[in-house]
Amino acid sequence: MHSDALKTLVIDALEDVKAKDIALLDVSHLTSVTEWMIVASGTSSRHLSALSQQVVLKAKNAGVPPLGLEGEGGSEWVLVDLGDVVLHLMMPETRELYDLERLWADLPADDLSVAEEPLRQH
Repeated sequence: MHSDALKTLVIDALEDVKAKDIALLDVSHLTSVTEWMIVASGTSSRHLSALSQQVVLKAKNAGVPPLGLEGEGGSEWVLVDLGDVVLHLMMPETRELYDLERLWADLPADDLSVAEEPLRQH
């Protein structure tokens, strides 16, 4: 599956389960590990779990099983690695503490293309 289709699949899955403050980061010019990072918030550890389960289910149904899943089971940060797309699901306080959007935006890049593409706020 093409990375653009995969990022759309992930965003749609997150919106289905009411993820909060979805942010899409184009990190292709900053790292060779992945092309897109998606960061979203949940309202509770159960909500984070529901969000990750929905993304994993939709990705598997599309023929893209996750390469890794970390932090399930009551965690405040869940990571879903889908190869070209890495998803970070966090409680708002954890997200504020680690501030991944700023961290990735502040990294030096060889390319001056846009590092962050905002989505509508939820």
